Amino acid sequence: MGPKRKVATASKGKKMHRLFVFMLLLTATMVANTSQAATLKVCYDQWAPMTIFPSEDAPERGVIIDMLDHIYTSYGYTLEYYEVPLARGLSMVEDGLCDMLPEYVFSGPKDTGFEYAREKTFAYITAFVVRQDDPWRYNGIQSMNGRRIATGPGWDYSSASLEYQKYIDDPRNADFIEVISGYDDVVDRIFTMIKENRVDLYADNELVLQYVLNRLDMNDDLKIVRPGLEKKLVEKAIFSKKIPPGKRQQLIRIWNEGRLSMKGEKESVLLEKYGVRFEE
Repeated sequence: MGPKRKVATASKGKKMHRLFVFMLLLTATMVANTSQAATLKVCYDQWAPMTIFPSEDAPERGVIIDMLDHIYTSYGYTLEYYEVPLARGLSMVEDGLCDMLPEYVFSGPKDTGFEYAREKTFAYITAFVVRQDDPWRYNGIQSMNGRRIATGPGWDYSSASLEYQKYIDDPRNADFIEVISGYDDVVDRIFTMIKENRVDLYADNELVLQYVLNRLDMNDDLKIVRPGLEKKLVEKAIFSKKIPPGKRQQLIRIWNEGRLSMKGEKESVLLEKYGVRFEE
């Protein structure tokens, strides 16, 4: 009887050991999955003051990233940021390397690797920046003739003015269109080029123009002029279709509800933090 009891005890001990190891592995897997589920990978490009690449001296990430952080951290998410040029960010979202990009021009439903949120991130009034002594004003697409226009690679103005976008894309106007490439300094370089009379004008959302003009201290050299393009520049968050549908819809719902809750005073406080405001 003694040996039998010994074998039974040893067998029971082995079972308990295997069960303990299994529970450890299961717990580790659950923790890993929970951690993965609670991390939101965010791609964004430099478009100060809305989205800013931080540095040691200037750690702020911009109006929209502050907003994004507030919305998702309240649901327990940890945000992981990837500062990349716009074209690269779009590719990363479509490839599933990033979960979302918080602001991209809305051009209606189309066959892409991402899904738009319902709520607008912002709908911007546009304006132009020109030299202080330049009397030019926008008066329809015919007023662009002979003007040297600056823009960035792949930048899309079609939601604000389809005619303006067609004008920029038209090969017949190539001699008057300067496409400025770069990492985080494209708009800064455009302002300098206008000041130096290398190009004549640049269109953008009025908050960007206000911010850059003040930051570069070029108010004596350049000015913001209106009217801008015919419609507002509508931007929305986009989410990767590589995310499982259920999880993607949850992320979109959180953004839609959160963005709606940020309208009004909370939005104004964020804009004031970066020294900009919508002109009446």
